[in-house]
Amino acid sequence: MNVDLRFPIGILFMILGGLLMLFGAFTGEDLYQRSFNINVNLWWGFVMFLFGFAFFVSARVHAVRASRVQAKADSGKAK
Repeated sequence: MNVDLRFPIGILFMILGGLLMLFGAFTGEDLYQRSFNINVNLWWGFVMFLFGFAFFVSARVHAVRASRVQAKADSGKAK
């Protein structure tokens, strides 16, 4: 059973990061007075989205490489 946990973790972080970026984009500046007027939700949402995207791409690259190795092994057995 080939279960790669990077797919669901990547998707989860991309969804949560996207939601956090949307919240940060549509909230007022008065919410960020305590953080020196830095939109923390927007920036950390972006970081979470990139982290999830990196996991997702990593899982996808691994799946492609594994299928190539499997195909090469199967063609070697056929000879």
